[in-house]
Amino acid sequence: MKIALHPNLNQPQRLQRCHWPACGAACCFQGVWVDEVEIADILAHAALIRPHMRAEDQEVAWFEDRREPDPHALSGWVRPTRVRPDPQHYRGTRCIFLRADFKCALQVAAEAQGQHPWRWKPFYCILHPLDLDDQGRIMLPPVEELLAEPAACVRPAAEARPPREIFAEELTYLAGPTPPDA
Repeated sequence: MKIALHPNLNQPQRLQRCHWPACGAACCFQGVWVDEVEIADILAHAALIRPHMRAEDQEVAWFEDRREPDPHALSGWVRPTRVRPDPQHYRGTRCIFLRADFKCALQVAAEAQGQHPWRWKPFYCILHPLDLDDQGRIMLPPVEELLAEPAACVRPAAEARPPREIFAEELTYLAGPTPPDA
């Protein structure tokens, strides 16, 4: 499935990625919505993922029971990950897959298996801080909002570059090697 890109990804912005652990996992404070197809895959590989999680999170249900329709999900449905209180996280909560070192257990587990780091990461995790517009195109949210978030995954940059270059790895992974322009 090809995903279209919003034209704003070609407009140079004074943005750069931060580098872990500088980001502080801002994206993980409230969990993430996960496609039911992705959930089934994660649960099928739970034995590989579990050892990379915090001990208190290994044996609980990782996803909430509630579900919502999502036109961008393969299954058409998404469910949220469980959220846990965490005084170490700057917002006081965290996704169940966020480890104490601010790494994602899903990513660490994939790397430990010699697979692509995003093998089990949900679509919306890989997409962040990008988003989808009302037409389902990948877009850059307002830069001011991104930069205003403490512990965010982007920082101001001296030089302007198109977001399409800054997030090339994510766009290639999600949309293919030559993402179409919208």
